Amino acid sequence: MRTDLHLKVGTASGTLLSISPGIFTQDILKTIILAVIGATVSFMVSYSLKKITKRKK
Repeated sequence: MRTDLHLKVGTASGTLLSISPGIFTQDILKTIILAVIGATVSFMVSYSLKKITKRKK
């Protein structure tokens, strides 16, 4: 049972370490910026729609 845990941890660690060189800092930064922009636009649209629907009532 203990060997099974070591095998799972070793496999997961090896997978992460083999993927990590393929992820560039620029890609992570671009993803963060796009996520912030997307969340901001989504909030603004939701807020605007909420204000518009309250005026009609």
